[in-house]
Amino acid sequence: MAAGVGHDVSSGEFVTTTEDLSASPLWNPDLAPTPLSRRTWSTYNIAALWIGMSVVITTYTLASGMMTEGMTWWQAMATILLGNTIVLIPMVLNAHAGTKYGISFPVLCRAAFGVRGANVPALLRAVVACGWFGIQTWIAALALDTLFTAAWPGWQNVPGGIAIAFALFWLLQVAIIVRGIEAIKMLGSYAAPVLISGSTVLLIWGIRHGGGLGHILTESTRLQGAGAKGVSFWHIFPPALTAAVGYWATLSLNIPDFTRYARSQRSQVLGQALGLPTTMTLFAFIGVAVTSATIVIFGKAEWDPVVLVTKIGGTWVIIFAALVVLAAQLHTNMAANVVSPSNDFSNLNPKKISYVMGGLITAVIGIMMMPWKLYSDAGAYIFTWLIGYSSLMGALGGILIADYWVLRKQRLSLPDLFRESGRYTYG
Repeated sequence: MAAGVGHDVSSGEFVTTTEDLSASPLWNPDLAPTPLSRRTWSTYNIAALWIGMSVVITTYTLASGMMTEGMTWWQAMATILLGNTIVLIPMVLNAHAGTKYGISFPVLCRAAFGVRGANVPALLRAVVACGWFGIQTWIAALALDTLFTAAWPGWQNVPGGIAIAFALFWLLQVAIIVRGIEAIKMLGSYAAPVLISGSTVLLIWGIRHGGGLGHILTESTRLQGAGAKGVSFWHIFPPALTAAVGYWATLSLNIPDFTRYARSQRSQVLGQALGLPTTMTLFAFIGVAVTSATIVIFGKAEWDPVVLVTKIGGTWVIIFAALVVLAAQLHTNMAANVVSPSNDFSNLNPKKISYVMGGLITAVIGIMMMPWKLYSDAGAYIFTWLIGYSSLMGALGGILIADYWVLRKQRLSLPDLFRESGRYTYG
């Protein structure tokens, strides 16, 4: 449908509105179209966002997990690269509306699902994010507890050490939440160089002590499970590719939450293309190379980079590793699991729930879901419920793409997205 004449104003590749929408019950400053003055995220900022979200422990072990099923290292790399290139397509398509109109995910949902119906996909996304927020916070607490123990043996005697680590990390996240979305932009800009440096140092250590890159990649065949020898690649490939695509499929839904701040469509497309598939593939390769090196160095594979650092030893090494782990988990959790539910909860009652309050609700629900219990039964919860639940997000993303690109031809009326009785009342 064509944009509302006299209300929507084109400014280059952006569309803004001249109408005062602040009286609408569907409006608040956080859900309002991003003003041109705040569309400051460059290609680097978008790329740094993806670097920060991709450099985490789960990515580190992703390729190694495929290899235990029977893949070679290069087959695992190719699968991860292909999977992330595939998911980049819906990522860029859904991001377009965010950049063009300056709108967040729940506001975009109003066009396809109606101004009230948009709460359904928004809440589905929020519940998944709350679950992951709690689990990632718990994983960070376990990592910090391990590093604290290695740096200071007396930490083992501190009552409730893990609980203290959990509380400290949770409070740090709350402090960032109250500073708003710009704090996440700043966090990503500073975290990306730290994460790249930490990853590079770990790779150099593995190559140096493992007898060279060629040697450790040869040893990578020992990562293959005993029952996986001789298994056909084409038997493993479909589920492995599905896992690689699904890794960030949920983010393809709410990517407008970030690209609404992009300087241009070029910035969001190039930033995502440079940041997502390349970082995922390179960091997964580092995981394979370093894990293979541990076979040579220690006689057995050490999958967990946190435990590996404690084996390397040295107080300063452990302190640096703690900072890298902190930056990785913090940025990933804030960007992937706080921004979206903050906007989603705000969409329920825009006049009473701000972005910050939505973020605090996320942080509280993340604790209420008792991630320490959920993580103890990771197979039942993470892989059965969360990933299964997240698969629903793919269908929702498809609806948004079809509505925006096929039905509406990238044309939306900004004022009507904030009207209870308008063209998007029922989608």
